[in-house]
Amino acid sequence: MEVMGTPIVLRLMLLVFCEFALLVGLKAISQYSRDDFPSEFIFGAGTSAYQYEGAAAEEGRTPSIWDTYAHEGNMKDGSTGDVASDGYHKYKEDIKLMSDTGLQAYRFSISWSRLIPKGRGEVNSQGIEYYNNVIDELIKNGIQPHVTLHHYDLPQVLQDEYGGWLSPKIIDDFKEFADVCFREFGDRVSYWTTFNEANVIALYAYDYGVMPPKRCSYPFGVDCVGGNSTTEPYIVAHNIILSHSAVVELYRRRYQAKQKGKIGINLWTLWCYPLHELASDEVAAKRAIEFLIGWFLNPIMFGDYPEIMKVFAGSRLPSFSKSESQQVKGAFDFLGINYYFSLFVTNNFNALNTNLRDFSADMFANFTGCFYLLIST
Repeated sequence: MEVMGTPIVLRLMLLVFCEFALLVGLKAISQYSRDDFPSEFIFGAGTSAYQYEGAAAEEGRTPSIWDTYAHEGNMKDGSTGDVASDGYHKYKEDIKLMSDTGLQAYRFSISWSRLIPKGRGEVNSQGIEYYNNVIDELIKNGIQPHVTLHHYDLPQVLQDEYGGWLSPKIIDDFKEFADVCFREFGDRVSYWTTFNEANVIALYAYDYGVMPPKRCSYPFGVDCVGGNSTTEPYIVAHNIILSHSAVVELYRRRYQAKQKGKIGINLWTLWCYPLHELASDEVAAKRAIEFLIGWFLNPIMFGDYPEIMKVFAGSRLPSFSKSESQQVKGAFDFLGINYYFSLFVTNNFNALNTNLRDFSADMFANFTGCFYLLIST
């Protein structure tokens, strides 16, 4: 599919946050300066609420699924986000450091559990005050606030009530949460990201079970609290895409004309190259890109999943109704890219011959590279 080629992706990137994980074969990082980048390139930094804020039980905040996951001992070093970087109390110091560093933008996420402690309904005024203070402090220091609505930290109460992203009930609750954010902060926020690395949520939390809510099934994951690796990643992705498009529709209909902002989504991306000069490896590399990136990008561009996913995931891949497809198509003003590395790919025909197949088996590709274990079966 040509749309997954680099030129199209680059044209979609109206806003880019670059995270330099590797820099190989070029000059040393210390030799780079702003002169090496286009004048319109924005330099910034980013955090997520659970990793940064701390104050986990202060001023009305309730647990997220990451609080539960960490407190159940799933972190090898026993760490939790109870204090984290203590950004809830030290944001002014941190913003001063950003200003001194010369950063032009700061992307942070809003804790749903802090803003609406019960997941829906009553809004926490102390949460509103905190995020207002952060945004105002950024602007005072000449730094653009870029806000992410969801960075993995679903309120535990919604996970307990109906299974979180597994249920279509999440769509209305996420839309309500977003509405509060747009209403309270949109007069000063020009860039909104609905989800950070939406594909990671579906894959790592519901297929491999290595992130909360830790759902998977044998043999694709072990030590999980339940789940079905063959179906749940696709269901979760579907509900995330519908939640994203519902929030984009809300923003465009009610807020965008007045607030003049932009809204998009962020995906975890990697590029795939054929390991050998074989037609089968070339096809496998393209197929891997369709699955890993096209899974989310194809619906928001064209209103449907890639054809190759329909073929190999079959009935386990949900379908969009006509009205859903119309709402999903074009539901972005910018595409956020988190890029860390590329991998070499070969065909793995054996994966198709198993009785049970998950996302990785449906993709039937083997990966080679320094981080290949992240997505290997």
